[in-house]
Amino acid sequence: MGELTRQYNWEQTPIGTPVQWPQSLRTTLSIILNSKFPMFLFWGEQHLCFYNDAYRPSLGNEGKHPDALGQPGAQVWPEIWPVIKPLIDQVLAGGEATWSEDQLIPIYRNGELDDVYWTFSYSPVIDESNRIAGVFVTCTETTQKVTNLKHLEESNQQLTFAIEATELGTWDLDPITNRFTANARLKHWFGLQPNDEIELPLAINAIAESDRKRVAEAINEALQYGSGGRYDIDYTIVHPATQQERFVKAKGKAWFNEAQKAYRFNGTLQDITEHKKAEQALIESEQTLRSLVASAPFPIGVYVGRQMRIQLANQSIINIWGKGNDVVGKLYSEILPELADQHIYSQLDSVYTTGVSFHARNQRVDIQVDGKLQPYYFNYSFTPLYDADGQVYGVMNTAAEITDLVLIKQSLEKSEQRLRGAIELAELATWSMDIQTGTFHYSERFMEWLGFSESTKSLDEAYNPLPDEHRQSVADAIAAVIQSGSSGFYDNEHPIINRLTGQIRIIHAQAQVFTDSDGNPAVLSGTAQDVTEHRRIQLALEQQIQQRTEELETANEELAATNEELAATNEELTAVNEEVAAVNIGLEESNQLLTRSNENLEQFAYIASHDLQEPLRKIQQFSDLLKSRYIGSLGEELAYLERMQSAASRMSMLIKDLLAFSRISIRQVSEATVPLTSVIDQTLENLSVAIEESNAQIQIGTLPSVQGDALQLEQLFQNLLSNALKFSRREPTAGILPQIKVIAYYVMATDLPSTIKPARQATIYCCIEVVDNGIGFDDKYADRIFQVFQRLHGRNEFAGTGVGLAICQKVVDNHGGAITASSQPGKGATFSVYLPLQ
Repeated sequence: MGELTRQYNWEQTPIGTPVQWPQSLRTTLSIILNSKFPMFLFWGEQHLCFYNDAYRPSLGNEGKHPDALGQPGAQVWPEIWPVIKPLIDQVLAGGEATWSEDQLIPIYRNGELDDVYWTFSYSPVIDESNRIAGVFVTCTETTQKVTNLKHLEESNQQLTFAIEATELGTWDLDPITNRFTANARLKHWFGLQPNDEIELPLAINAIAESDRKRVAEAINEALQYGSGGRYDIDYTIVHPATQQERFVKAKGKAWFNEAQKAYRFNGTLQDITEHKKAEQALIESEQTLRSLVASAPFPIGVYVGRQMRIQLANQSIINIWGKGNDVVGKLYSEILPELADQHIYSQLDSVYTTGVSFHARNQRVDIQVDGKLQPYYFNYSFTPLYDADGQVYGVMNTAAEITDLVLIKQSLEKSEQRLRGAIELAELATWSMDIQTGTFHYSERFMEWLGFSESTKSLDEAYNPLPDEHRQSVADAIAAVIQSGSSGFYDNEHPIINRLTGQIRIIHAQAQVFTDSDGNPAVLSGTAQDVTEHRRIQLALEQQIQQRTEELETANEELAATNEELAATNEELTAVNEEVAAVNIGLEESNQLLTRSNENLEQFAYIASHDLQEPLRKIQQFSDLLKSRYIGSLGEELAYLERMQSAASRMSMLIKDLLAFSRISIRQVSEATVPLTSVIDQTLENLSVAIEESNAQIQIGTLPSVQGDALQLEQLFQNLLSNALKFSRREPTAGILPQIKVIAYYVMATDLPSTIKPARQATIYCCIEVVDNGIGFDDKYADRIFQVFQRLHGRNEFAGTGVGLAICQKVVDNHGGAITASSQPGKGATFSVYLPLQ
């Protein structure tokens, strides 16, 4: 700071150059600049600022230094000027020097307004004319000191709070005077007076006589230097007035001077009465538990530690495990390793770590008994066991084997499923009547017959669908059958009227009365069968029998004449049979000729492909040779060569497509179960380069398996997916990327669109849709695109031969299905493939 002060341009300030400065200013600055103690000086009417190197840290790294030197105080300290200006004025007015300690005066430094604590003094500086010309400031920043004191106070408050929160007693013994101080809680426990200091023997007398000697020895031991001063003991105190016993835990430490003599012995006292009682209760509880486990008629086991070591196991659970009687002391996982993959271990661990019980019902557990893994069913519980500190130390396992009950229940459920299936197959409706409330419950089929929207109806509402002439007879029949002493069997046939449509049905209703535990009729439950058609047929049959009886008499008269005609007919049939045999021979010869024709056609297609491809390969090879050899000298001829190569390439592709179409047309489909997921995966692998180049996003839904030829199906979907990629819209700047979805769903034959005519009839079809967001096409061309050589775009726009979709049509025909397409220009296309499943 001395160098900065000497180099400063003081000529522009009110006090002029240093030569003009009074001796009092020079002397004061000399003291300030040579001092190692932080000092500051305000000088003159504008209170110009001077300070030394020791003061600089208080100004911060990015604060007021060095700009504060030589500047007016109001300009340097605007943020605290209202605080320090009155102090400066007080000193300049002839007042005494000031003193402030740990005063908060925020200053701007390090780029922000900082809370700073100071201890400082303002004193006058007398000039040569014996007047006060400046204010001399000695100061030191005490921010760290104040902060430490605050932290210490907070720590003391937290310690006090912790002691109070944990309800500890505290004590502090002077080993020299044998007197100690304690908090109010400890004095209350010992029945001591609230004196500042207490004689140690008074406290010792409050300790139970059985523990007194042991405590005195522990204190003497702790006051020996070699013990390390540690003190930790449990004992009982007895209040002198109330005789109340209290179990306590004392912890403390003795402090030693250089002469290894204890000068202080302090610590805490914790009331552990409840803990001791809990320990005793735990011991008693464990004894009770052992007795309970041993005598319980149902399986019980107790496992301790997170490793689940078997502590107790009664004979019932030992018998279920089937591992012999020597199980106590072994790990649960060691006895039952077969449970590793049955979630039992994780359930036990969860109960041990969380303290939350686990209950399971009708749970299957496979246990290895006599070397054979066998299924058992249990209702079981895992319950946490707690120690005196409230910590889980083990798990109790209780169980009830219900294998026989579960097997019976499963058998009943299967019987019920079969019954429901039989009811559905027989197209029966079910109904029941709560005899006590007179409430009827109907199945969905019965509700449909009656025109009801709710399954529960009162007695009056239930009789509404009955014609007037049958209502009373049905009510009487039901009333009779639900009376005690009746047969309990209801059998009645009557018409019903649908309340919504007016349709009349004739139903045959049968039911049985079921009683409650007291033998009283409780429920009438049964079925109803729609016999309308049966009765119509029966009536028609009776009419036909009458008619046929009359006709029979006439027929008998004509029979004699017919017998004569039969003789002649037999002769004609013999001749027809001979002609049929001759036709069958002709058909067999035709089939052989057709098979030979297909074989010749396939051989021709292969030879034609080879013989046509060979000259094309020559054209491509020689044109490549010409281009590489004369590339530098070719002009317009280069374009001719490239056009020739392009034409040869298209011709080669056309031959390959025609050969594929020919093979599919004549080859028989090999029937096998084909997972369509595997077919699509292979197709995506084949098209992986095109997919990556186009950045296409492809979503594949859940696909079924179908009967067919895997190679042909792969060719079908490869053509459909490559078409979707080829005709995609590539507008990455507009955020449009190719998106293709392959989804499947089932369609009943009765729900097929009218335009879909599969090659083979089936009950259910699988519809696989390939959907894209490409350029699309006009829907009027939906049928044309499946014809050979049909193209909707020019060859220069999109490559292709016009054979791909014709191949798709042929593959679908071979599999007895149908294919169709729907689209709009600019909105993508959907290709739907229908394949028969049943």
